[in-house]
Amino acid sequence: MLIRHVPAVPAILALALPVPAGVATASSTGVTAPAVPACRESRLAVAATAADRPDTLRISVTNRGAGACVVDRIPTVVCGDLDGPTLPVPDADSAPYRLPAGGSAYAAVRALDPVSTELRLVDALTVAGDPAHRGRTFDAATLGAPDGIRVWEPVTTWWHRSSAEADAVLDRHTD
Repeated sequence: MLIRHVPAVPAILALALPVPAGVATASSTGVTAPAVPACRESRLAVAATAADRPDTLRISVTNRGAGACVVDRIPTVVCGDLDGPTLPVPDADSAPYRLPAGGSAYAAVRALDPVSTELRLVDALTVAGDPAHRGRTFDAATLGAPDGIRVWEPVTTWWHRSSAEADAVLDRHTD
């Protein structure tokens, strides 16, 4: 899977960016807050299901660990053997997304642009909570597409607190 890289940013702007996973932060009292570790892939449950609209899927990730951890705010979704992951909507760079113990995050994937005049069929979709993870692969039949998943210019939302929120973001950025 492809790994997204955060571009270099001048030091003054870096203060406004989210803190990367595994980095401790200093408080105003000078005491260093403990770092929230990156989620171990073995502690994450990844799911994907067909949505109630054409060429759209819902994905989720759940932290099965005993403590909070972080995944990338942009899910890594790869359609079959196509090059690279789906593009995020809205456009963004990598940043941590905190999952509390037992907490879940949700995203929506639009596999086929509705105005597209071209498409490819893929036999599977791989979803990972972080680009450093291998992810879990879901075959097309499991996702309600026994003849293959129709794909052209696929996009995915960032992780959200609910599937309804992810759907709304997808609607806002793909219409």
